[in-house]
Amino acid sequence: MSIKAFDGSSYCYFHSQFSKKRFPSRKKSYLKLKCSTSNEEQDYLLDAPVSVGDGFSFSGGKYSDGPNPSDEWFKQGKMVKAYSIPRTGEKAKDPIFGLTMGTSSQSTGDRFRWFCVESGSVDNPTVILIHGFPSQAYSYRKVLPVLSKDYRAITFDWLGFGFSDKPQPRYGFDYTLDEYVLSLESLIDELAVTKVSLVVQGYFSPVVVKYASIHQEKINNLILLNPPLTAQHANLPPTLSIFSNFLLGEIFSQDPLRASDKALTSCGPYKMKEEDAMVYRRPYLISGSSGFALNAITRTLKKDLKRYVEDMQTILKDKSCNVRTTICWGQRDRWLSYDGVEDFCKDSNHTLIQVPKRKILILSWIYGAK
Repeated sequence: MSIKAFDGSSYCYFHSQFSKKRFPSRKKSYLKLKCSTSNEEQDYLLDAPVSVGDGFSFSGGKYSDGPNPSDEWFKQGKMVKAYSIPRTGEKAKDPIFGLTMGTSSQSTGDRFRWFCVESGSVDNPTVILIHGFPSQAYSYRKVLPVLSKDYRAITFDWLGFGFSDKPQPRYGFDYTLDEYVLSLESLIDELAVTKVSLVVQGYFSPVVVKYASIHQEKINNLILLNPPLTAQHANLPPTLSIFSNFLLGEIFSQDPLRASDKALTSCGPYKMKEEDAMVYRRPYLISGSSGFALNAITRTLKKDLKRYVEDMQTILKDKSCNVRTTICWGQRDRWLSYDGVEDFCKDSNHTLIQVPKRKILILSWIYGAK
């Protein structure tokens, strides 16, 4: 089966086959990947002229009660409760003015609510698609229907993103990387009772790798899309690190065009279409909780990303780790340099799929696909 998908930097094909002999027992499955060129018409904007539209329209950025593409996306999903909420006994407050935040920033019930979209039969092997930072599950909308022919494909919004809960920091969830590992464990336990394959993009890769190392018995395959692998990857690009600045970060994180459009389009040469940009902006337009969550996770990454990248390097080089791992690298990435990636994969003996600069692309996170 050929799977066409996107990765923010170029384009290839992944051919996947699960072992039919082992499939009935669901004990083991094998994922074979290879990259090849394609002459198919591209359905995203590559180095598009400004006249096509780049997603920075202020008129398009206004919040409206009218129909929105995110409404249709929301209808495809469901809310799943996972990860216990620590009781604080206090109402969340605005970190700038100290005012009590709205209901979307308050922790409700006993567990957090995650927005999940699922496609395919529950009898098929499970593949969980995990978005990067900053993004949403919406980035996998083109991949889900393709995967669902042979797999049970699931994607979700991390806490703090998209339609999932966005508790105010210090009022139930502090957006630390350790918390994300534990919360991922809780969500996967809720979604899948058997072994899964995990696909993760970008800066959330260290979180998923740590989870996989702890729960090797649950993992069939681990696929990392442009993960921060080297020491130079442990520093956030200026477009993201600005959200961690004192006071300035709180202000900029409340700007939908800076928090969504600029952050998403600065990582590569692609242009978002206006209707897609509206989906990514929507959380920032309707509540301040999205911006404060962005501010909190950026500060965490600026502080702890280096430690987590080092931990990920150690895990991936550990010969006793039995998780089958493939690293896919799109070379049009403006944030993470390819320097050192090939050497790392050779040293750690992991499969590397290069997605060259001028080939059409596949598997993950292009934000401007039709």
